[in-house]
Amino acid sequence: MSDVLPVFGDLRDESEELDQLVGELAEEKWARATPAEGWTVAHQIAHLAWTDRAAWYALTDADAFHGEVEKALANPDSFVDDGAETFVRRGPAALLEQWRTGRAALGRALHEAPAGTRFPWFGPPMSAASMATGRLMETWAHGQDVADALGVERRATDRLRHVARIAVRARNFAFGLRGLEAPDADFRIELTAPSGALWTFGPDDAAQRVTGPALDFCLLATQRAHRDDLAVRAEGPDADRWLDIAQAFAGPPGAGRPPKGAAR
Repeated sequence: MSDVLPVFGDLRDESEELDQLVGELAEEKWARATPAEGWTVAHQIAHLAWTDRAAWYALTDADAFHGEVEKALANPDSFVDDGAETFVRRGPAALLEQWRTGRAALGRALHEAPAGTRFPWFGPPMSAASMATGRLMETWAHGQDVADALGVERRATDRLRHVARIAVRARNFAFGLRGLEAPDADFRIELTAPSGALWTFGPDDAAQRVTGPALDFCLLATQRAHRDDLAVRAEGPDADRWLDIAQAFAGPPGAGRPPKGAAR
């Protein structure tokens, strides 16, 4: 359990930082459009609240989670939007309270999860640590949409290591999702952390490499910024192709964001 406690704490801290952005928002700002088409600030928080509830079900109530899976199978193209919309209709005050109580309940369930247990999810079953890592990645990414909508520049933290790790592990998933054959060899990934540390993944002698700031790599892999606007660099054709398609999240590939200054 000591090995997984850091990600639980990082998830809590990431959520609390986003809470500071929205906790005192005037009601009209909850309706402000975010870079995600059709989603307001309220939709971003509603999605997090809905997914936190689904994760809590997965950890504590298999029957309830199975019901969520059935809803997803019945409406695969809209169940995510439908879930967010349900929470949005409650209004900002109720939505904020739901998100706070839901993420607190999820935090307790993560801490209480038996070591070694794998829990159902919309994709492959996950450990409590993997569940927390996924929730942190989504909280950070949707928090970026909220910050962009509000014109706030967030300070990057070394909690991004969790996001970067998911993106690296999802390399072959990104290729397969687009019907492409994944490269046989590992890449060398070297990322400069917000603290200045160097995060590395893959063998030292890999023929193909990706380098750059960890923040930029995470913005790319969560499709929160266009590659042209980021200082992430590839050496090798497969690594270069990966940077065009990288994604840290499950589900179909999104349209991504246009380059700055491009017509929408």
